[in-house]
Amino acid sequence: MRKQLTLLLFIPLAWACTPSTSEKQAAPAVEEEFVWKTEQFADLKIIRYQIPGFDKLTLDQKKLAYYLTQAGLAGRDIIWDQNYRHNLAIRSALENIINNYDGDQTSDEWKAFMTYTKRVWFSNGIHHHYSMAKIAPDFSQEYFQSLLDTTSTTLAEDALNTIFDLTVDAKKVNLDPDKGLMVGSATNFYDSDITAEEVEAYYEQITDKNAEEPISYGLNSKLVRDENGQLKEEVWKSGGMYGAAIDEMISWLEKAITVAENDEQKKGFELLIEYFKTGSLKTWDEYNVVWAAATKGDIDYILGFIEVYNDPKGYRGSYEAIIQVNDFEASERMKVLSENAQWFEDNSPIMDEHKKENVVGVSYKVVNVAGESGDASPSTPIGVNLPNANWIRAKHGSKSVSLGNIIDAYDKAGTSGFLAEFAYDEAEMDRARKHGEIGDKMHTALHEVIGHASGRLNPGVGTPKETLKNYASTIEEGRADLVGLYFLMDSKLVELGLIESLEVGKEEYDGYIRNGMMTQLRRLQLGEDIEEAHMRNRAWVSAWSFEQGKADNVIERKQKDGKTFFVVNDYDKLREIFGRLLRETQRIKSEGDYEAAKALVEGYGVKVERALHEEVLNRASKLKGAPYGGFINPELVPVMDEAGNIADIEVNYPMDFTQQMLDYGKKYAFLNK
Repeated sequence: MRKQLTLLLFIPLAWACTPSTSEKQAAPAVEEEFVWKTEQFADLKIIRYQIPGFDKLTLDQKKLAYYLTQAGLAGRDIIWDQNYRHNLAIRSALENIINNYDGDQTSDEWKAFMTYTKRVWFSNGIHHHYSMAKIAPDFSQEYFQSLLDTTSTTLAEDALNTIFDLTVDAKKVNLDPDKGLMVGSATNFYDSDITAEEVEAYYEQITDKNAEEPISYGLNSKLVRDENGQLKEEVWKSGGMYGAAIDEMISWLEKAITVAENDEQKKGFELLIEYFKTGSLKTWDEYNVVWAAATKGDIDYILGFIEVYNDPKGYRGSYEAIIQVNDFEASERMKVLSENAQWFEDNSPIMDEHKKENVVGVSYKVVNVAGESGDASPSTPIGVNLPNANWIRAKHGSKSVSLGNIIDAYDKAGTSGFLAEFAYDEAEMDRARKHGEIGDKMHTALHEVIGHASGRLNPGVGTPKETLKNYASTIEEGRADLVGLYFLMDSKLVELGLIESLEVGKEEYDGYIRNGMMTQLRRLQLGEDIEEAHMRNRAWVSAWSFEQGKADNVIERKQKDGKTFFVVNDYDKLREIFGRLLRETQRIKSEGDYEAAKALVEGYGVKVERALHEEVLNRASKLKGAPYGGFINPELVPVMDEAGNIADIEVNYPMDFTQQMLDYGKKYAFLNK
């Protein structure tokens, strides 16, 4: 489970989150000379991040980071194919054109073609990474055909047509059951003729709802129809689907074993390799138990088929990789939070029967990312809490990380006046300037460490993806957000020395309501519903709270100079409202109440007030910042000695997003041959 950057547009942040490009630039000695933002196009800005402390690692630790980063990149093609069946062919065509076209590269159509290609790279496919809508090309099909012809590039007719016909496979993920969860989604997790009812019936037959340690069925496979019309799973493993990429991943993991920092880490590598070889989800669970307990090393990683947001049915895990180096000083400061996890559970406003009697193994670290791939790149989360299996979290604990250098890079890349535009008055802006950095830091930590680790399911209740179905992800993210919001106004945080005063909590309340009610709408085209799980959860948390507080004017909708603002008038009452919503959201999850989840999300988290949306778009269009940011990865480069052994690993910081994508396409195209 992951936390995405939500306050980038209007609150400054401060947490100090792959190789293979031809243009290299060493990290400058003076940080002020480092170029953080390299370019901006469409609704995107491209950023670079540094890896603080990498030079202090031992040679074996540097090798470990390098091997794991290579393993992550080896699976890059997988996310492209998972996102859409034509993505790999389309990407190959786009890249072949760029590599071979020697015609006019100054025309408006060529520039539009390059912008489209960079947007496709950014989203790992032809659907927008956040809105899920197909990316519309701003050049003609005739022009594109001329590029294909000129460069002798071939592309199948159905793949070509889908680029320009926006009605075909229009949404990567559709979460509106009335439009058909399966029919309305373009993801490549299911054969196109399989219905949602068939999926439910298939897993109903193989799932043991009374199992104390339920298997995460469907996590690492595509569901297809065989020649007899029966459903079966094509497992993602060595010798199976995606086998060529997975074999390459395994080869790098085998190298990682040779430089493992400790026995627990080595055991984790061995189990992960066994999982990739066999596809056994039982082995995946065994691996996660070991991985969650392996907290002693300085290098850690997330690698595999993990988050299920891209599956409209919530079964299949998108491929992702995040390689991490511990930020020792920041992790030590935040250790106190995980040490007090039981206090937070005991003092939560949720029902007693939904509380864990013994919160175990919640580890928390601030880390610096060394490289990312798959669903985590170029667009990345800023915090992650894993494993996702509820029974593993309850019995064995979980790991929470905040990606410190990613957050720091977002901050360095700038926010371009959003705070001044959408905050109501100077007092609100002053709180954000003084407390925005620590406020976002604490909300991320509470969301990941306490939020995702809290609460328990009622006995006999199936997993959230079984009971809450297409609403499971947004309910879980909203629940974790609410845990953070509730405790941000608790004096316990002051007592623990984590914040200096409750002004920090007030600042986060301001920012959360401002974002949930208004500023996140900038990410949508006018008239669109909210589809993405995190955007939905921020919307339903904010809108439900606004409605509940109307009688006491807790949150006030104000007009000033012809502009709309949402202003928190009573922070204590808003905390009480957040507490009531947290209690209800935990009940929904614990009891598996699908109808209540549907009513909450559909009633408050999907539809957008058109006039307000139009106003937000108009106000935002006058500012310079892009609503989404993503990253060029650093390049870890082995330095060889005379005997051909690795003597060191250097870090280069490429400047050119296009060149990195082209290089990745050449070096890591294990499925796109």
